[in-house]
Amino acid sequence: MKLPKFVMRYNPILRKHTKHKIIQVKKRKSSSLTRGSKVRARKRGVARGVGSLGRYSKKALSKWKRTGVKSTKKFDIRFECQESKKQFTRANGGLRHKRLQIQ
Repeated sequence: MKLPKFVMRYNPILRKHTKHKIIQVKKRKSSSLTRGSKVRARKRGVARGVGSLGRYSKKALSKWKRTGVKSTKKFDIRFECQESKKQFTRANGGLRHKRLQIQ
């Protein structure tokens, strides 16, 4: 999908339409300490039962294969206001496309 570099959008802080720059944010490495990761690990049988369940007695979370992965990823798109330099995100959490091109 092709997107322009600049768009006119409403800025709720300035309460008017201003020029916004479209920025694609890179995905950072997910943390293994989040609640979802811990729940997933518990369902898979890790960190269950009695005994030494310390950090070094578990396999790395990255080694488990994810099933049912979608063929496209959601792109995290931010809009940066050129006047206030504040960044805003899309309401639906991003665009789902194979590739994204900002022109």
